[in-house]
Amino acid sequence: MVSKSDLILVAGITGGVGQLVAAKLLAKNLNVRGLTRNKAQAESMFDRQVELLEGDLREPNTLVSATKGVDYIICCTGTTAFPSARWDFINFVQPSNDPQAVDSEGVKNLVANAPHDLKRFVFVSSCGVLRKEQFPFKLLNLFGVLDAKLEAEKAIIASGFPYTIIRPGRLIDGPYTSYDLNTLIRAKTDGKKAVVLENGDRLNGETSRVDVANVCVESLFYELAVNRDFAIINSGERPQNTNWEQLFSHL
Repeated sequence: MVSKSDLILVAGITGGVGQLVAAKLLAKNLNVRGLTRNKAQAESMFDRQVELLEGDLREPNTLVSATKGVDYIICCTGTTAFPSARWDFINFVQPSNDPQAVDSEGVKNLVANAPHDLKRFVFVSSCGVLRKEQFPFKLLNLFGVLDAKLEAEKAIIASGFPYTIIRPGRLIDGPYTSYDLNTLIRAKTDGKKAVVLENGDRLNGETSRVDVANVCVESLFYELAVNRDFAIINSGERPQNTNWEQLFSHL
């Protein structure tokens, strides 16, 4: 599994989950490279503790340097499920940053540019990708976000890379966009509810961004998490220590 000499690329490092993933990797003394559209913004967050490269998933030629020599990729990119300022409308008509562009085509571009010897591709997807006709996922998918996430999942699996696909429920906690890296590393922000993992896409509920980041990082240490797609929510009383090996062994 992951070692101190491995290089881990975090795509979407300035997002709520991405920041937490980077902080947790650094806390384990692992080598982190961050992919970001805005290097200056990322530098203000990470204070030179992370190698940062500027690139955009929508533009494949910008990904070549970012993916070169990496051993693992953790992709926690994404845009809003419903039309918003983040969609970057062109002439108020054509969005350039909608789910199809980011969550589908963007992730496919990242897969296509990954090294042939990549050890693992970890992808943060979403609950509901296999239940798009059911409530409330039918509403969530009105503008195609679940369609896009599922397309990305299929591209990752078809690539032949070892993968871990994580499907969180409705995200809560964070996104910590005003916190600096040291605050994130030291923060005791784990939720009060236990982590629940289950194969496939059958869980309903809320998921702490902290635990999404936790499972992204912890999955790198367990063969049990390789080539698995599973849902994660928080439910029930949280034990003093989360036993990740036991959680993954149930998959």
